[in-house]
Amino acid sequence: MDNIEKIKKLKEEKNAIILAHYYVDEEVQKIADYIGDSFYLAKVASQTEADRIVFAGVEFMGESAKILNPNKKVLMPDAFADCPMAHMITIKEIKEMREKYDDLAVVCYINSTAEIKQYADVCVTSSNAIKIVKALPQKNIFFIPDQNLGDFVRRQVPEKNVMTNYGHCPRHTNITLDKLNEVKQKYPEAKIAVHPECKREIVEAADFVGSTSAIIDYVVQTEAKDFIIGTVDGVFAKIKELAPNKNLHTIMDVQVCPNMKKVTLEKIVDVLENDTNEVILNDDFMQKALSPLKKMLELAK
Repeated sequence: MDNIEKIKKLKEEKNAIILAHYYVDEEVQKIADYIGDSFYLAKVASQTEADRIVFAGVEFMGESAKILNPNKKVLMPDAFADCPMAHMITIKEIKEMREKYDDLAVVCYINSTAEIKQYADVCVTSSNAIKIVKALPQKNIFFIPDQNLGDFVRRQVPEKNVMTNYGHCPRHTNITLDKLNEVKQKYPEAKIAVHPECKREIVEAADFVGSTSAIIDYVVQTEAKDFIIGTVDGVFAKIKELAPNKNLHTIMDVQVCPNMKKVTLEKIVDVLENDTNEVILNDDFMQKALSPLKKMLELAK
């Protein structure tokens, strides 16, 4: 029996579902029950009736699924698949900002640790950050931990005082304007679609800026043939499935998330067979971190 057949059999036996982010390998996406961006997968995790959730993604995603499903087993195929940006903010920084500003909302990108989420007013994803920040009553917004997404929100919601810290996604901040111009010269007719985790100069040069799912929709629905994509190339799998006639080009030679690449079929078999790499969080901890996640799901409706 190959790994795909094993996974199908084990899912049925254990009443398990597999959630996969667009950034994992195509073969992993193919065996997932649900594929999507962070917001979509958080919604699925909040509604599932499965006993086990196997999260083909990185640590903060598994933590969020556990917070939304405290009585279910949440399993991570690779215990060391982590997001560097999730650790680029400290509790000390949040407390200092709360002391400095009275009318302050701490808006926490879902790409953050469960520990940090405890100190936030609301969580957001790249697909709903603008909508949620606009809906908040507070004038002052401390947007953490992604300075680039925070900067994008700042320019879309000028009526708010949006402040950021130094956090960033290495994969997106590595994308340079020089490389983008080089690729644009090769494909002058190509439309440019990028993620708001990219730096401002990349965002300003793009034809479209949006979350991973929004980029996929844009490419599939736009008549152009050629597209230059400014996000992790894991999104190519879904685009090729929906629109095989599109020509997709990366900006950098390597546009992969090394942590997402740690998720393999073999590791999914292992966690389903042995219940390994279970996400364990303290009850009090989860209760505090649940509030900003629930608020996100409510405000993003």
